[in-house]
Amino acid sequence: MPVLRWIRRNLVVIAGLLTLAYMILPNIVVMVFSFNKPKGRFNYEWQRFSLDAWKDPCGVADLCGSLSLSLQIAFWATLGATALGTAIAFALVRYRFRARGAISSLIFLPMAMPEVVMAASLLTLFLNMGAELGFWTVLIAHIMFCLSFVVTAVKARVMSMDPRLEEAARDLYAGPVQTFVRVTLPIAAPGIAAGALLAFALSFDDFIITNFNAGSTVTFPMFVWGSAQRGTPVQINVIGTAMFVIAVLMVLVGQLIASRRKSNARN
Repeated sequence: MPVLRWIRRNLVVIAGLLTLAYMILPNIVVMVFSFNKPKGRFNYEWQRFSLDAWKDPCGVADLCGSLSLSLQIAFWATLGATALGTAIAFALVRYRFRARGAISSLIFLPMAMPEVVMAASLLTLFLNMGAELGFWTVLIAHIMFCLSFVVTAVKARVMSMDPRLEEAARDLYAGPVQTFVRVTLPIAAPGIAAGALLAFALSFDDFIITNFNAGSTVTFPMFVWGSAQRGTPVQINVIGTAMFVIAVLMVLVGQLIASRRKSNARN
């Protein structure tokens, strides 16, 4: 039958679209319920359309404070993990040294280890060191578990680089710094950017490791978890929707810039 033949030809596309719809559906639900006006404390049933939460996204006590704290931690964790991860990735790819294979394997350990185990291990470390749990312990913990993801992204990019480009730059009398800034760094930039974006998303979203090592510090995921016990304010959906829209816009802008660069290269 023509319908069956069409399904067979487009099976991969159909499966991809269904998977994408499955992934986006929770975000659509969050977006829809950001315009809800619930009768009780819980925003789980649709009542009527309202823009009250959008007009006052900080109307719930401590919500914007926890959001600001999460953004600060994610920003600094991204900077720290990206700087360290990029240096480690270049060292693992470009240099030969003892225990290089063992170090490369250990880098991936946080990615394979359950978060609750890593959270408990970090808490034990901080307590044995006599550190006061709070902003700095959370930041250190986030840098540690984001590091592996940055190294993975940057390492894959560095391994695909053509060393002849750097050799050509040196043949044209470019110094080590000039070669790195004008040749190596621009080529590695997509991998570094991917690692940084992944680190920011993981840090901002983390709950388990943060909950173990935060002390009295309350980040946005911890605020959402605490609110779910007492009642979920609509403003949480507003913040979630705003973050989702910003992420989508960033991806679209990145795709637009990449397509323009390709068209300019062809011309």
